[in-house]
Amino acid sequence: MASIHNDISLPASARDVWDAVRDFGALHRRLVPGFVTACTLDGDARIVTFANGSVAREVLVDCDDARRRLVYAINNERLRHYSASVQVVAEGETSCRLIWIIDMLPNELAPYVQGQTKEAVTAMHKAFPSAAA
Repeated sequence: MASIHNDISLPASARDVWDAVRDFGALHRRLVPGFVTACTLDGDARIVTFANGSVAREVLVDCDDARRRLVYAINNERLRHYSASVQVVAEGETSCRLIWIIDMLPNELAPYVQGQTKEAVTAMHKAFPSAAA
């Protein structure tokens, strides 16, 4: 099983970043605008349209406000297993880390998914720009 780990420093409070992460249906507006172009809720899932045209159905597994941790899964014909967790950790009043871990099969798709996560991280930095920028 492939594991993709992203540890992202953001110049925003953990409260603000967590509020965007937990807003499950607003991914395209609040967390990764531009990388995700549309996001609609469908029961306990969100239908996500990416800038490259691909679409994924992401099922909400858990949203833990106390731990600032959200878990979602994808199950489709290309991915035999895909489980991701996003956790926000405070680093002072005005900065935090977003820890995004993806466990997936088949391993052969990991390089593609890793490339996509790099684009998502770029979008996150645009959503939470540094005050000095």
